[in-house]
Amino acid sequence: MGKLNVVVLRYLSRDDFRVLTAVEMGMKNHEIVPVSLLSSIASLKHGGCNKILRELVRHKLVAYERSKAVQGYRLNYGGYDYLALKTLCSREVIISVGNQMGVGKESDIYIVASPNGEQYALKLHRLGRTSFRNLKNKRDYHKHRKNMSWLYLSRLSAMKEFAYMKALYDRGFPVPKPVDYNRHAVVMELINGYPLCQVHELQDPSALYSEFMELIVKLANNGLIHGDFNEFNLMLDDQDHITMIDFPQMVSTSHLNAEWYFDRDVKCIRDFFAKRFNYESELFPTFKDVRRTRSLDVEVSASGFTKDLERDGALLYPAGPEGEEDKKNDETSNFFSI
Repeated sequence: MGKLNVVVLRYLSRDDFRVLTAVEMGMKNHEIVPVSLLSSIASLKHGGCNKILRELVRHKLVAYERSKAVQGYRLNYGGYDYLALKTLCSREVIISVGNQMGVGKESDIYIVASPNGEQYALKLHRLGRTSFRNLKNKRDYHKHRKNMSWLYLSRLSAMKEFAYMKALYDRGFPVPKPVDYNRHAVVMELINGYPLCQVHELQDPSALYSEFMELIVKLANNGLIHGDFNEFNLMLDDQDHITMIDFPQMVSTSHLNAEWYFDRDVKCIRDFFAKRFNYESELFPTFKDVRRTRSLDVEVSASGFTKDLERDGALLYPAGPEGEEDKKNDETSNFFSI
């Protein structure tokens, strides 16, 4: 999961991408894909396929593995990045990749440019870092699929984030404008602001506190709970306008532990304001205050999720009250416009 290096991308041939795609397809049913299968999928001769695979290994786009039973190749995040970028470029969504803006437990964020010169933020989901290392031990990792991979879970995470972001943006919530997604990559509006965790002074802490609480309730009234509503996933511009980011962990108000998630979001804001701005209020919402007026969770599930996402999406949810982990999402600590 090293830093994205797009230099090699411009030199990859059509056959290189055919082999990369063949590895991706082969991994649907194989943890390690044998060369014979890759040659068949890519419609290339065995020798030519081997030569390309050696170059892809050298550039760290695929990895060679050997066991007693089988030897072959598997796709890593480098190759997955290239496949996603190739698709986004072919759609004319982006044309270049710039500086890295943030590194976190679950994603990397880069500045990218569109063919017309507009700047966007590119978020590459990278499940399998420290905050998800114990996921396999704590959950039934292979419950629904024979071969589950971090690449697959990252793809689910990106699909879920894009679906929620689009639904929220279309209904006037303060979120970045979604542009497109492919595999584990999400392209969105580049926000001209700073994470709340970097803000040390506010003109009116009480007014902003009220806005945050109203936003939590408004989400719940629409059937959604953010699930990670904290200073790392909330951004402010120079006029203290709020932008909410990071949605893969969102849950429905019909979730078994919905009240716990709701109370945790409220507590995160209360604790942060008390510690950072020395502001405490006796007024705060509870789950009983929710008056559900829409079922945005159902609408998103019907229009934005695939059957695989509905089926395996539970793997992306926080552990809940019985298995809570201290999760500080620092992926946006450097997420700002330049």
